[in-house]
Amino acid sequence: MKGDFGLTKEEIKLFKSLNTPSKIQDFINKIPVNFEEAGVDTCYSPRRVLSENKCHCVEGAILAALILRVNGYPPLLVDLTANDEDFDHVLAVFQEDGKWGAIAKTNHYSLRYRDPVYESIKELVMSYFHEYFNEDGKKTLRSYAGPIDLTLFDHEDWMGTNEEIWQIPEYLAEVEHFQILNKSQIAGLRDADEIETKVSDIVEYKNKKMKKNL
Repeated sequence: MKGDFGLTKEEIKLFKSLNTPSKIQDFINKIPVNFEEAGVDTCYSPRRVLSENKCHCVEGAILAALILRVNGYPPLLVDLTANDEDFDHVLAVFQEDGKWGAIAKTNHYSLRYRDPVYESIKELVMSYFHEYFNEDGKKTLRSYAGPIDLTLFDHEDWMGTNEEIWQIPEYLAEVEHFQILNKSQIAGLRDADEIETKVSDIVEYKNKKMKKNL
């Protein structure tokens, strides 16, 4: 893979200016949510996200991973999987001084950035557990996979293409996941309480048909 990652000079300049994970998260936050208004699922490439000026969690995580890569980090994703009563989530993860952090795109308050203070990927994943609940207040996070290195897809030009890049979420769905709870723990979970569910209704971008954990 060439040093320019198949990107234009303008793209490289933009990504180089986002030279910390915190700056990348701020940039991802400012991109409006892709609500897939046409009713068709999308998986925009990073270049397509920039041209369309919208992204959902997978698209945002892939873009964040690319920007991390341009700035010298490996492009790593972690897949968070929920039960069948909620939506999955994807993180771009990074390390600082041996500790793990995460960049994430979401319309809600909770499943966002994590400072690099976590000893392991499992510990990082569990930081999302308490606030990962559905509209009924049921805690739904069940497993995770990764980190997955996106250099696996370099031969498919995931960084520079204008086409959709479904091969990445398809791989995330198929790769081995690690369960975080046993049946006894699941049975004993306490629902989120009223104040927690009220706070979870605060969103950054409005849409009539919102998905809870975009």
